[in-house]
Amino acid sequence: MPDKTTGASDRATLREKALSRWDDEGGASRYGPQEGLAAAGAGPDREPQLTNAELVQLRVRVIALENLVIALLAGGAERQNVLAREMAGYISPRPGSTQHPLTTHAAAHMIDLVGRALHFRAAGVDEPTAKLPAEPDA
Repeated sequence: MPDKTTGASDRATLREKALSRWDDEGGASRYGPQEGLAAAGAGPDREPQLTNAELVQLRVRVIALENLVIALLAGGAERQNVLAREMAGYISPRPGSTQHPLTTHAAAHMIDLVGRALHFRAAGVDEPTAKLPAEPDA
């Protein structure tokens, strides 16, 4: 009989391992963990250069995530929209540092995402899915 605590412990270990990669690798890839992959041109003091294919994939992922955030905010509670706007105000440089243009753009982009979500909410896009027609079977 398999030990249930061992399975839970393995899952917890795998989850912790995956989360620890988020800060520097973006988590696991579609094909499993990214362990042991040496980045070409990476040194202790410089980041590896992204290839064109990696930049395209990154853009695709950002577009998908932005649209997902908009959908979640459009269907969420008003408090979530207020909180997202408040969070934009927390994007600021460390004390004693000057404001960086990317920082101000990021805050403005967050507020824009909330506004786009409110546009979808006002358009009635957040209607319950039970009223939508069923998708045909493929």
